[in-house]
Amino acid sequence: MTALRQRKGSRGKEPPLGAEFQSQQSNCCTNHHPEKILHGDWSWGAIIWTSVGWSVSVGLGLLCCIYMATLHENDLWFSNIKEVEREISFRTECGLYYSYFKQMLQAPSIQEGLSDLIHDNLTESKRTINLLQRMNIYQEVFLSILYRLLPIQSYLEPVYFYIYTVFSLQAVYVIALYLTAWLLSGSWLAGTLTGVWYILNRVDTTRVEFTISLRENWSLPFLALQVTAITCYLRPQLTTLQQKVMVWLMYVTTFCFCLTWQFNQFILLVQALVIYTLDCVDFLTTTQVTTLYLVQVSGLLSVWLLQFCNSMILGSLVLSFIVAALFIRHFQSGLKTGSLLVRLGKLLLHSAAVLLLTFTINYLAKKALQLRSDEHIFKFIKSKFALGPTRDFDASLYLCEEAFGVLPLDTLERLAGTLLLYPYILTLLLLSGLLAGAALQNMSRPKGGSAEEKKGVVEGRLVAFRPDVAYNLLHTLFYGLLAFSTMRMKYIWTGHMCAVAAYGVCGTELWTLLLNTLRCNSKVLLRLVRYAVPLAMIGCLYYKFWPKLMEELSELREFYDPDTVELMTWISTKTPKQAVFAGSMQLLAGIKLCTGRVLTNHPHYEDKDLRERTRQVYQVYARRSPEEVHAILRAVGADYVVLENSICYERRHRRGCRLRDLLDLANGHIMDGPGENDPDLVPSPHPRFCETIKTDTAAYTSLFTRTFQNKTFHVYRVKKKRKKSAKSSSEPSATQ
Repeated sequence: MTALRQRKGSRGKEPPLGAEFQSQQSNCCTNHHPEKILHGDWSWGAIIWTSVGWSVSVGLGLLCCIYMATLHENDLWFSNIKEVEREISFRTECGLYYSYFKQMLQAPSIQEGLSDLIHDNLTESKRTINLLQRMNIYQEVFLSILYRLLPIQSYLEPVYFYIYTVFSLQAVYVIALYLTAWLLSGSWLAGTLTGVWYILNRVDTTRVEFTISLRENWSLPFLALQVTAITCYLRPQLTTLQQKVMVWLMYVTTFCFCLTWQFNQFILLVQALVIYTLDCVDFLTTTQVTTLYLVQVSGLLSVWLLQFCNSMILGSLVLSFIVAALFIRHFQSGLKTGSLLVRLGKLLLHSAAVLLLTFTINYLAKKALQLRSDEHIFKFIKSKFALGPTRDFDASLYLCEEAFGVLPLDTLERLAGTLLLYPYILTLLLLSGLLAGAALQNMSRPKGGSAEEKKGVVEGRLVAFRPDVAYNLLHTLFYGLLAFSTMRMKYIWTGHMCAVAAYGVCGTELWTLLLNTLRCNSKVLLRLVRYAVPLAMIGCLYYKFWPKLMEELSELREFYDPDTVELMTWISTKTPKQAVFAGSMQLLAGIKLCTGRVLTNHPHYEDKDLRERTRQVYQVYARRSPEEVHAILRAVGADYVVLENSICYERRHRRGCRLRDLLDLANGHIMDGPGENDPDLVPSPHPRFCETIKTDTAAYTSLFTRTFQNKTFHVYRVKKKRKKSAKSSSEPSATQ
């Protein structure tokens, strides 16, 4: 009846752009949407079909969860290794985050555990910091409290409770992507294809099986849920009550996403740019734009309160951008009037004003807050795009890591191998063309006109391009650009990429265009193709990859790192509990987790003073005199320094990117090995500290005493005074 009334109302007029697509979607896509029952259709067919769709989503989520957990177990033999080996397997910053979960469980009470986190003096020597303010570790706090309260201690170890929670979030992630594809296409087959693609492209969609505690593994499932809620919110069929429910879901998921990852502000900035773009070309109403902006602001401010008024959030670019966009939008009431050229001119001026006000607000906010915590990120961006100096130590640490380089081409080869890349590109090209046409149509509509004409224009716009599709298209485009510029960001893009490609395969747009080109379009044939093709693809993927998955799951390995185990055991048994250790950020995170000793520095890099301290501690790998290094280590309170052969004699990175090279450049010294050096660099008057200290010459033994060594590590006690001390050391001299 609705379709007939629309046809009658438009008789004698030219159909709006994309009307043919809408008529197909009315018959094919809306029949099986997951929210259909919410609209009052309680027929047995709708209930059964929707129940099957939900069941498949849960099944795929559980399959992904079990798959990741099995890979983790098979790779490490996690159930059979010692506790210290389990903890060492939490590499780099993962070990730091997990240590706070362990610390909360070891505290006499929840209150004392929270107090220790708020007044922590173990993570950074000679400093007391508020960890709940500095780091995003509320998930560890919540899990530790939950583990204490639940009656599971007798049969589930804390470490398993922790890792199973993270793997369960992968199930949530898959279900969220499944629902997004289902909402977009109207077929839960799209969700099924999304889940299958996510699992088969595991190498490029997640790294949870070997970086369990990484913040992105906690936050990205909530981001996917937020995108699902936004997709549902932008659907035009929702009632007022359903819209309110979606707004609350968007807020909750945005809040959880922001609470669990310190880089939330940069991810939300990209999302705010997506919303801004859709607003500029009239795909969203004023209410929708304002609501989406306020959801972001509310989520960030809620986290700001929970993190004890963390100034990094108030000084974030995304907050400055939203304030600027809303402020200028409010005072430019005539922005969306005039001819196409006039509107384009206004849009350029409007965007320039928003950007100018954004940077002004951000600059003033950072000056007022004296905020410098995130300046290393902007230094990295400047250096990456050749907008600033390349010798900055902090920026170079990022630039020299493969994860922060451009997306390698072999990623696209892997995505093409699972039949994901080709439908994704076709969908992207088709939808981008339709989006551009619809945007031009929106911006070309006349300023005045009767109420009936205005209504017809609005209907034409909605028919031409659905707002939920427009949002997801720009979402994948913007985050795709981010992924191509920085490989580590690909995990935000590839999951959503699966949903967009599945929408292209199971939606109507691609097939309607193809069948129209072949002049054989019909409702029956369109429905047949939309269901036959995804089923055929799933069958092909099963035939091609099922044997490989079984082979992968049958591969059994075992954790083996005897040198690190030996080091951690020695530290735990042979050093005082309040001893302070200096060394590389990655190793010190493991030392804190395995031994509970005090650290000089750590991998959570979002603090200017800590970054400066890290650069100073790393002088042990530079060409510095023993007196200089000793003064630096004593200034940060270090009792022991751990030197790693893998850093001192590093060969993993090319010349210019080895840690010792970065230190030489920062110190103005020429680098080791053959190759060119900048003309302003000079030879250092001192040999490399980490090499020469092993010669045990008098200049070094008077300041440092070797207390432990093996094939990988050398540990030296930092003497408190150069003069002879009356106290004799109670520690063993050198072992092994």
